[in-house]
Amino acid sequence: MTQIKLHNSKTRRKETLVPLDPRNLRMYVCGPTVYDRAHLGNARAVVVFDCLFRLLREIYGAEHVTYARNFTDIDDKINAKSAETKRDIGQITEETIGWYLADMGALAALEPTVMPRATDYIAQMISMSEDLIAKGHAYAADGHVLFDVNSCPDYGALSGRSVEDMIAGARVEVAPYKRDPMDFVLWKPSDAQTPGWSSPWGRGRPGWHIECSAMSYELFGHSFDIHGGGNDLLFPHHENEIAQSCCAHPEGSFAQIWMHNEMLQVEGKKMSKSLGNFFTVRDLLDQDIPGEVIRFVLLSTHYGKPMDWTQKKADEASNTLRKWHALVQEAEPADLDCDVLAHVANDLNTPGALARMHELAKGGDAAALLAAGQFLGLLGSDETWWRPKQADGGAALQVQALIEARRQAKAARDFATADAIRAQLSAAGVEVVDKPGGLSEAVITEAFNPDLLG
Repeated sequence: MTQIKLHNSKTRRKETLVPLDPRNLRMYVCGPTVYDRAHLGNARAVVVFDCLFRLLREIYGAEHVTYARNFTDIDDKINAKSAETKRDIGQITEETIGWYLADMGALAALEPTVMPRATDYIAQMISMSEDLIAKGHAYAADGHVLFDVNSCPDYGALSGRSVEDMIAGARVEVAPYKRDPMDFVLWKPSDAQTPGWSSPWGRGRPGWHIECSAMSYELFGHSFDIHGGGNDLLFPHHENEIAQSCCAHPEGSFAQIWMHNEMLQVEGKKMSKSLGNFFTVRDLLDQDIPGEVIRFVLLSTHYGKPMDWTQKKADEASNTLRKWHALVQEAEPADLDCDVLAHVANDLNTPGALARMHELAKGGDAAALLAAGQFLGLLGSDETWWRPKQADGGAALQVQALIEARRQAKAARDFATADAIRAQLSAAGVEVVDKPGGLSEAVITEAFNPDLLG
């Protein structure tokens, strides 16, 4: 069986995945707070862990892998959106969840096995908070329940920082009911205008961090295999999850491997509304950038490195995928190429897998290329965006004449002329895809300019 090696954020080294139970491998990934459209940075995490999900299913079998990704559907941002728009919170979250699933589906992301919503697990959050109080790890004050950071000796192990460093580097809410500035909220009171549930501490709602601890325990128990998310969640969210879960269930180990994807930039700058370079996945799709192209660009940088989205990368991805689609049209998928699998199993080295796909395409191995594409969520049979435009009238005849002239030049081993014709076609926006048996296909791209055909 292929070994999977993953970088563990907690130990800061690459480790071999050893499932707690190979028949029941479990992965939990922090999902979105559902008040608005998902931006491209959100999509990067989805595509990264979708690739890991596909890899786990390939190695262990789909029936032996459970992937949970939650929806945070109770949050102050959602409350603010409701107040601003005068819309019911349930309408906002239901609509946003639908948007999210549609947009991620456009990126060929498989839906997780289970998608828990926070509001369905309020009772479990209350129960965990009560348990932490009983064990001396939390306390009630002024209608709040707060986790006592000083009761957890290992607090800070995930992020590798001391409590003092964390205070200096974080926005810490100062409140008179806190014993320590770093103590964080498990439960907080709700006013008449804010959603709330009955609890031993009065009407209120959960803090953000308790959600994933309660849901992962309910779904997976005290120990499971992989916990993931963007590296912006490493502190405080994941640090707090570990503290809550390990103090509530000291008999367990919580997540064996922690994985975090790096952040995303746009044209070399941090994505920001103030810079005018902030966009959602839906924005790109509405600009006629296919979801498959977005996915290809996201896969082209290793998840552990910062990624820069550029229009040049999108254009190059589009051209590559057009060629690959044309090549695999008549193919049936072969067994998955062992080099592609090895790259992905080596800490999700998707750039290496794409490089191997370029080699397969260059060698004309359509069957292996198709299998690799399907494994990575590319080259789907339902994709139609790539299909060549049709050149009209005289332009079509010119293209075909140049293709035939190139074929004859290659047959005569006049490679200089063949290369010159290919360059001429490329300049006019026509990509040439060479197929087995000496055949070639002309792919008319968006940049097609018949005036440059000569």
